[in-house]
Amino acid sequence: MSLERDDGDHEDAPRGGGLTTGEVARRLGVAPTTVRSWDSRYGLGPTAHTGGRHRRWTAVDVARLERMCALTATGLAPAEAARMALGGVGPEAPTPQAGSVGPVRSPRPAAGGRSRAVTGLRLGDVRQECKGVARAALRLDAPALDGLLNAAIEEHGLVAAWSEVIMPTLQAVGRKWESSGERYVEVEHFLSWHVSGVLRRHTPPAVADRRGATTVLACVPAENHTLPLEVLAAALAERGLPVRMFGGALPVESLVAAVRRTGPVAVGLWAQSRTTASRPLAQHVAAIEWGVRGARRKPVVLTLGPGWAGQTVPGSPHPPGLAQAVTAVESVALR
Repeated sequence: MSLERDDGDHEDAPRGGGLTTGEVARRLGVAPTTVRSWDSRYGLGPTAHTGGRHRRWTAVDVARLERMCALTATGLAPAEAARMALGGVGPEAPTPQAGSVGPVRSPRPAAGGRSRAVTGLRLGDVRQECKGVARAALRLDAPALDGLLNAAIEEHGLVAAWSEVIMPTLQAVGRKWESSGERYVEVEHFLSWHVSGVLRRHTPPAVADRRGATTVLACVPAENHTLPLEVLAAALAERGLPVRMFGGALPVESLVAAVRRTGPVAVGLWAQSRTTASRPLAQHVAAIEWGVRGARRKPVVLTLGPGWAGQTVPGSPHPPGLAQAVTAVESVALR
């Protein structure tokens, strides 16, 4: 899991002498916990402290983190990318272009870090762990699958394990299912069930509801793909943010009632398909007011999932991935 610690980094710390961890994270487009994890695990922390225990990042520190981001974007394992970033290797490392087919191939990852082996599935250029997860899923080996999924989360943290191990394997199984008629449906269901179970085991106890700080997560009506919302709920709970998860295919009237009863700061609406995404629904939820007279508030609606592609909703962020969704919720919940 991502490492948390009280290192004296606060958003309201005195200005001067560099950037806070939160400011650096926003500049890089990652979660603050990711920056702290890179510091704890790989020594990519700030070179100096300013104002007692307040941690400040200089331009040199930020440049090193930018190299780390660029190198991991090429497919390098974080540990190898950190080694190269600390050594000053690859300051101009290329990043994938929008719409590119796959990750940039150079520099090549260290042996054992990635795998192109298909294992009966079209995995592509993915982490080595994907191969083991795919094999366990194809064998319907429950103990092995649970062990591999748990190990991935403990090794890489929840967000990275989802983005780099679990999701690529789920996508490969889905492609196999689509290309094989009705075959492999049991593999997809089996893998999804175990991913859901592992996510629940790694989700901290629910945080007490705080009106004006809670995030409501729900699938739009007729949408039942809940796994992406489950991992988002777990990632938010990991950061101490209150979440209310309503799962699949929540009727409109129930969604409206939930928003009015909880008074959320944000509402995440998941749509896997363009046929289920509804711009009028998102606009309706964004217009719901709650709170006492004279201090009425409205939630920020996040349109989540590929179904919203091409359906821009004014004022509603559309984060492209899990890390960006976590950052978007944090930005509105903690301001």
